Amino acid sequence: MKIFIKHMVSQRCRMKVKEELNKLGIDYLSIDLGIVELENNPPAELHERLKQNLINSGLELIEDKKSILVERIKNVITKMIHESEELPKVNYSDYISEQLGYDYTYLSNIFTEVKGITIQQYIINNKIERVKELLLYDELNLTEISYMLQYSSVAHLSNQFRKTTGLSPSFFKQLKLKRKENLENL
Repeated sequence: MKIFIKHMVSQRCRMKVKEELNKLGIDYLSIDLGIVELENNPPAELHERLKQNLINSGLELIEDKKSILVERIKNVITKMIHESEELPKVNYSDYISEQLGYDYTYLSNIFTEVKGITIQQYIINNKIERVKELLLYDELNLTEISYMLQYSSVAHLSNQFRKTTGLSPSFFKQLKLKRKENLENL
């Protein structure tokens, strides 16, 4: 049996889910982003306790089919952008469709209906968050970041960054440096 969990986006979330399952004595086969495969269907009482414990941890069991599909789409995008060393060489739409086994138009319509934004905008938002992360690490320059995230040019990345955040990438990086200086002067 598979259960689906909302807001499960990191290794820390996986560890928390594992902890809750162990605490309740619920046997599982695997824990992945947003999906836990259980050995057996737990009794209703245990299911409710798990549901409540997850809510207390900032996570949430998802039980309606559209929300489950949207979480699966979000998890594919999160893995693609934040956990992969290299983005897929195919169109994102083809990649997502292939990963989930559904027609992209169907996925796109469900996602937009539930989230109120397009999959494309969600991908852009995630890519910009990844750019911010990489800028803060200060290990790659903007050219390397644009190549890594498959932007057509540094100008394209900069324009998308500015449109999404209201800041240029270089100004964002300067803010980080100013914050660091202020902390050192305390």
